[in-house]
Amino acid sequence: MLDALHAWWGQQLTLCTADAAPCALPAEAHKNLSSLGIACPDAYGRWPAAELWLAQTWQINAREALIEAMLWLAAQGERQRWDVDAAALKAMNVAKRREWQQQTSNHSAPYAALLCEWVAAGEPLEWAAWDWLRLAELAWAGGGCGFLSEAEVAHFAGHAADLLHRRYDDWQQVLCAYLRGLGLFSGTDCRGAAHTLPPPAALNAPEQPWQHALAALLTPPGLAASRAAMRDYRATLGHWLQALAGVRDPALMLRQREPRLPLPEQHRADAERYLKDALELYADEGAEALGRYWLPAEAHHLNQMAADAAHGVYPPSRTPFGRPSREALAERGRLGQASRYAATVHMAEKFAFYLHTALDTRRFDEAALLTMAQSLKSCLCHFYTTPTRLLEAWLAWERCLPEPDQAGLCHDIAWHLHDPGSVFHWVDWQPGAWCEPHPRPSLRHFTAMALVGPLNSTTWRQPSPESRREREALVAWMEEHYQLHSADELRGFIDYMLEAGDRQDYQINYAPYTLNRERLEEEIAISQTGASPLEERHHVLRLKRVRDNEDGCNERDMAAWDIAQTVDLAIAGRELGWLDARGLTEVLERAYVLAENHYGGWQEYADGLYAGFSFFMGETDERESFLAGLRHALVAWCCGAPVLAGVWASLDFPGSRPRHFAPLHIDTLPGDRQTLH
Repeated sequence: MLDALHAWWGQQLTLCTADAAPCALPAEAHKNLSSLGIACPDAYGRWPAAELWLAQTWQINAREALIEAMLWLAAQGERQRWDVDAAALKAMNVAKRREWQQQTSNHSAPYAALLCEWVAAGEPLEWAAWDWLRLAELAWAGGGCGFLSEAEVAHFAGHAADLLHRRYDDWQQVLCAYLRGLGLFSGTDCRGAAHTLPPPAALNAPEQPWQHALAALLTPPGLAASRAAMRDYRATLGHWLQALAGVRDPALMLRQREPRLPLPEQHRADAERYLKDALELYADEGAEALGRYWLPAEAHHLNQMAADAAHGVYPPSRTPFGRPSREALAERGRLGQASRYAATVHMAEKFAFYLHTALDTRRFDEAALLTMAQSLKSCLCHFYTTPTRLLEAWLAWERCLPEPDQAGLCHDIAWHLHDPGSVFHWVDWQPGAWCEPHPRPSLRHFTAMALVGPLNSTTWRQPSPESRREREALVAWMEEHYQLHSADELRGFIDYMLEAGDRQDYQINYAPYTLNRERLEEEIAISQTGASPLEERHHVLRLKRVRDNEDGCNERDMAAWDIAQTVDLAIAGRELGWLDARGLTEVLERAYVLAENHYGGWQEYADGLYAGFSFFMGETDERESFLAGLRHALVAWCCGAPVLAGVWASLDFPGSRPRHFAPLHIDTLPGDRQTLH
């Protein structure tokens, strides 16, 4: 039956275009149709001009280029861009559509006006046959000129028939979809050609190929062979990684035959520049530097927030420091919609894109990057048992947490989910041995690291030594803010902070004045400590804060200020290499216990942190700005809004009773005894 497919193809186009003058096809479109309908009406072996046609019409002059084009037509083709644009247009109002049409037309896209017209008119937005019938055409041409074996022709033509059967019920749907695609490709509405179809009686005549159902194009053995061949073309780890990265960069689908082939120098330079500009990632840091973008604790946080939201349990929506914005609360409220889906893909797809980009630079150790890619595949194939499950999860989380100031990937992800030709449905999905690109922190240690609060950004991964550039910046920070110059000095200062810290300074030098207001006023008026003028000014400022009980400094336990600084220093020390993994663990354990002994919950801890920050701040004109910034950040951390601003809302405070619902997924941190594994 496959031999009949191309004969049918030529006959149908001849029937549909014989009297289709109103279609007003451009000359190039007539050339394509003529080549399809006349040059090869029979089996592929009878097309002596196939090689010339491939060169002139497709600029294909070699077997490798032909296979690349066929894989692209099967998996992406023209239809992905049109489908994604159509989905976006459906969500726009008339003014937005007009603006989009103008911008798109300016980029020499002939389909813009026609697509807008069809969306507005409610025309069926279906044109995949344009790609898949051309796939069959290229297969026959490749066989006709000797680029493909007979078996390869059958596999690719069979793949076209398989995809057509999955999408369409009958030949008329196929033809209408093809003509829509031709119209979008040429910028001219070709749907009028469909009205010249023969009457029903002619369609059912024995000599007409229309009478054969789409399903009859392939026998079960032929279908199985075709599907196996298509999977073999995409069986490598490079293809698997390319599928994930290709959602963010659809141009990667132009390299399906072999993702690891040599690249032009300009492409490699662009990839290297992206890593530098977007991530501050440099090739001389080594492949292991990519590990900093594997964020398993972020997935745990999202899973926990979603599980609670699904049960209608939310963190507070206001705090003594203020309340989140309406938009941030709305974002938090959407999380329950994603509770059925493991959240790892939300960060893992970005990691896959960075990893693929690093491979494209050809400047990193390729073997090390591929080992990391294998770990990524192992992890995701365990968390998502099928590509469909991963795409569903990805779409759910993308809808909940769209990237700010960007178009978002919802339409692209949905396209891959529903298009049967998408590479996601044809890559290998075997998990292999369990592995991850970077170690996970335990839940207890993640909670301890969260004690740093808004003094620094959330640490979503297990800290490890950083690159030379990062270490230089950390050394400068240690010297400027803490006058620490070595690992020994850091360890000694951490011990001091955990045992005494700034809280002891308050208790010894300031707390006694709260018992004698008159003595406090005298000290402020005549204070001469014998210290440097700067230290004396700081002392007087703090005395005034005690006098005014500014930000509750006389009522709050300010140990949180010491704990947060200590955790911040310990993480920095590990990233510098001044602390080993065991040393960091010991500090985190001590900080965890200290917080447990001083506070009963995150709000109480936040009050102490704010009071300490306020009290011990040095002389600066930016004091009010700093305090306002910390209040704003504390609101986000306590309320979980915005969702990824901080993590207190998803964690039980050290020593407190568990209060969260168990997530339904295994992509959580070890040590969570509530998780249903």
